[in-house]
Amino acid sequence: MKKLLLLCFVFILSGNFYAQQTAAEKKADKAKTEKAVKAKQESQVKAAKANKEAKEKITKAKSDVKDKTAKAESEAKEAKRNVSKAKNDVTANDKEEEEQKVAKSKKNVKDIATESNDKIAKAKNDSKDKARAINEKAIKTNKKAEKIQKETTTTKAKRTAVKVKETNEKAPKVPDRVTGEYNGKKVYSGPRGGKYYINVNGNKTYIQE
Repeated sequence: MKKLLLLCFVFILSGNFYAQQTAAEKKADKAKTEKAVKAKQESQVKAAKANKEAKEKITKAKSDVKDKTAKAESEAKEAKRNVSKAKNDVTANDKEEEEQKVAKSKKNVKDIATESNDKIAKAKNDSKDKARAINEKAIKTNKKAEKIQKETTTTKAKRTAVKVKETNEKAPKVPDRVTGEYNGKKVYSGPRGGKYYINVNGNKTYIQE
């Protein structure tokens, strides 16, 4: 009867020990998964922010082009008015000079427009390159998160398949060969091929896969 009670007591302690280990493992897996999800969300926020900044840069470039073009056209019109006003009382040389001013103003308008178009094209290309780089980084982050989740699922499956059996058998005076690690403890292989680790009581706890 005493042996039966002792056996029941050992079985209850083993169940409690295994339940505590499982809870700790679940907590660690949850933290790892939450970290992967957080990294994925941060990469998406960065991509959205970069796209917004790119659009604002293009809008500003277009506005600058419009302002410069309007100013150049205004100067050209003013030059034309000056030519018309002085048309009746200027010499041929003066008229030619005014016409050169008008031509120069028109050229300035054209040059400003070309320069502005180049800036817009460059801003678009820069925005595309930046967005592409961010999207590629987001894809890599997503793949990494998926890999972590997959590894976590695989680890859970492996842990579920592993069973431990606590015994009253004391650790040998001459340690057996170390062949691995389980929950931070060294795993030994016995002479008959059994795998075990030494628990807090100094006894062998066998690992059954």
